[in-house]
Amino acid sequence: MKLHHLRPAPGAKRPKTRHGRGEGSGHGKTAGRGTKGSRARGEVHPWFEGGQMPLHRRLPKLGGFTPRHRTEYREVNVDRLNDFASGATVSTEDLIAKGLVRKGKSPIKILGRGELTVALTVKANAFTAGARQKIESAGGRAEVL
Repeated sequence: MKLHHLRPAPGAKRPKTRHGRGEGSGHGKTAGRGTKGSRARGEVHPWFEGGQMPLHRRLPKLGGFTPRHRTEYREVNVDRLNDFASGATVSTEDLIAKGLVRKGKSPIKILGRGELTVALTVKANAFTAGARQKIESAGGRAEVL
């Protein structure tokens, strides 16, 4: 048995302490609030930082603008298409099967990073100008769905 194992007997209750009810209560005069200071006088709101510039004033007011109806693409770079055999037709299902993009409803966009060494017919929702040029220079075609 240790001090932190001690518990009141079952059914035992301590009476509620009544602050500010005279010196005889043991909680009179300052009523457990100490002497002077802001916490002795009234309630301090939880986000008060002791006179430091508060967080809601330190942060910038506006967070920019995001268009509500923007199109978010699933992106694949041209260099990742080298996994396919030359002359193949690459569609959305093929990209998902190879694990180049995740399943989903958002459209697919082909980006132009890297080099393409095989001739492919690539079917996607959008292409960057660089990606289209690299696909066609490798002897393939870029078809917009």
